[in-house]
Amino acid sequence: MYKNTKTVSADEAVKVLKSGDHVHLSSVASVPQILVEAMCRRGDAGELRDVHIHHLHTEGAAPYTEPRYEGIFQHDAFFVGGNVRKNVQAGYADYIPVFLSETQRLYREGYLKCNVAMIQVCPPDEHGYVSLGTSVDATLAAVETADYVLAVINKNVPRALGDALIPMHLIDYAIIDDKPLEPAHFSEPNEQEIAIGKHCAELIEDGACMQMGIGAIPNAVLAQLGNHKNLGIHTEMFADGVLPLVEKGVINGANKAIDKGKMVSTFLMGSQKVYDFIHNNPQVAMMDVRYTNDPFVIAQNPKVTAINSAIQIDLTGQVCADSIGTKFFSGAGGQIDFVYGASRSKGGKAIIAMPSITNKGVSKIAATLNLGAGVVTSRYHIHWFVSEFGAVNLYGKTLQERARLLISVAHPDAREELDRAAFERFGPHFHYIASK
Repeated sequence: MYKNTKTVSADEAVKVLKSGDHVHLSSVASVPQILVEAMCRRGDAGELRDVHIHHLHTEGAAPYTEPRYEGIFQHDAFFVGGNVRKNVQAGYADYIPVFLSETQRLYREGYLKCNVAMIQVCPPDEHGYVSLGTSVDATLAAVETADYVLAVINKNVPRALGDALIPMHLIDYAIIDDKPLEPAHFSEPNEQEIAIGKHCAELIEDGACMQMGIGAIPNAVLAQLGNHKNLGIHTEMFADGVLPLVEKGVINGANKAIDKGKMVSTFLMGSQKVYDFIHNNPQVAMMDVRYTNDPFVIAQNPKVTAINSAIQIDLTGQVCADSIGTKFFSGAGGQIDFVYGASRSKGGKAIIAMPSITNKGVSKIAATLNLGAGVVTSRYHIHWFVSEFGAVNLYGKTLQERARLLISVAHPDAREELDRAAFERFGPHFHYIASK
């Protein structure tokens, strides 16, 4: 296809894999499933041992984590998604705790080898460039440092601009496959999440530059922003919820200090509408994660408003966002990158938003975090906290003031018990403060 690139079958391409190699897979919708399947066939044939698999969140099947591949494939991912969670929790797969901004650093600075990068790209343009499409993140660093780059060339991959564009000569083996990209499915916000969305929207000012995480709450927030003006996007990811606001002109990036007028992201999750939206769109810059998630880059825009979710918060403001007790559920992702970046931004707001109780009626605002729970956003980083019962700012508040504020937005059924726990922790003076 190009001077340094051979077009081969998937089975031919994965012959470069050796036992002990480290493999990077492009993430989210861009997982090159045809290469994953070919790699697993080599594993089934007994040709590989101790192959390490690295990636961020992926959509679709992840067969290399299954118990039958123990000793053949070692899953050492940078995030625990729903498709690998069961096997991570069972010990058949593993997780590398790392800030999203630093995933690329693991490759570039040699903390992890990248022997083979398996990626998915769009067809080359007239200048010999392809696009990484929906997955730039740490994939670009993997391409730059890999011994071999195996690329599925797929006409369904959008030609995203920015750092997503790479020259064909970086690709050693090309595989042609036109399977549709894996869409991400999000549930519709429930009443609880809609209430959270309204409280968050009240904190978002005209001219704000937004980052939001994954799930129903971000969509609930975006649905409340139709009357806002001059919003910008600098984020790690976005999904379908931004599209109506772009069409209305609400999101236009006019107030951004850097990348003015552009929506900046490093990966995407969503429907085909999102993939179509970024195709050849100069309004969207898909950038290296070392740029999108660098707190010092983030802070250059004014009014950065970062909204991230969590699993649990204690009465001092410690936020668990990666595990349920000792069981890993997700990962740090970019939460602290954006919490810190937003807090340094002029007029910025770092927001942690989550329901007050679980589906089983257990309070997510707790006296203490569950045994083994991981602190992602520390009590020193926390600013705004939002539940369906309101928004409170913990920054600059004492421990007792924080407890009082968090109890005020806890579920009513949990407040008496939390008040009792605060009394036991802080002594009778707590009630004096709470009554003032």
